[in-house]
Amino acid sequence: MFDDIPDSHRSGYVSLVGKPNVGKSTLMNALLGQKLSIVTRKPQTTRHRIVGIHSGPEHQIIFQDTPGIIKPEYGLHNAMMDQVTTAIRDADLLLFLADATRDTPDTLSLEHIEDRPALLVLTKMDLIPQEQALPLVETYTGLRGFEEVVPTSSVTGFNLDVLLDTLRDMLPQGPPFYPKDQISEHPQRFFVAELIREQILEYFHEEVPYSTQVNIVEYTERDGSKDFIDAEIVVTRKSHKGILIGKGGQALKRLGKAARHTIEEFLGKSVYLQLHVKVRKDWRNREQFLRSYGYRE
Repeated sequence: MFDDIPDSHRSGYVSLVGKPNVGKSTLMNALLGQKLSIVTRKPQTTRHRIVGIHSGPEHQIIFQDTPGIIKPEYGLHNAMMDQVTTAIRDADLLLFLADATRDTPDTLSLEHIEDRPALLVLTKMDLIPQEQALPLVETYTGLRGFEEVVPTSSVTGFNLDVLLDTLRDMLPQGPPFYPKDQISEHPQRFFVAELIREQILEYFHEEVPYSTQVNIVEYTERDGSKDFIDAEIVVTRKSHKGILIGKGGQALKRLGKAARHTIEEFLGKSVYLQLHVKVRKDWRNREQFLRSYGYRE
């Protein structure tokens, strides 16, 4: 399957774990040099395990971005935490992310990773002097052992090369799992749905974005013309449907314009995006919907 792979080649799975808004998606995007995981200021933006593949002549690091670790409140949360558990179990190494601007440790996430091999990665180091993070590092290293401690900033790129070098050296020797030019295992439809959901999180507030699910009903590539995308936005209440559509459909039109722009930037081609909204009462607690929407196998 793979030609000219040196015996010294290293490959493995590295899962990024931590609480919501700690910077997992931002870090993975920065390490890959490409946006795969959506990023917003709102917590619980990531719902799925997102795979991003970083390949070089002598290595392949398969990153797994995961939902932020929380105490579940409904069925969707339970499904999200099951994905975290799977990503932790399947990883050769964990990146345990800790917000350097916080004073207290994330003990809930520490409980989830148990004694698995992990690096302590401090995020958002561009926001504080480096010495200010020392007490937090001492607290974490007093709670459990870490293979390495790496302070980083995804904004400035601080120590991202160090982190990659460290991971390359620590992964087991072996051939690549994916072709070297592949950057993810998810289909384009998945990323398109995520980009639409990202804009919902940006444009709408309070409970509305957390009640939504985006499904791609049709994705047709057309030679010589715009690709056609038909997407449905599922909500839990009629009132949420009204908010998304807005007076005279203006809110949905604004959402569609913003989503189309991000999708075209991601795909590198023009698209025709059609959005419509459906109500599925309490879908976040109904197993048939969670399975249908890809949260359960």
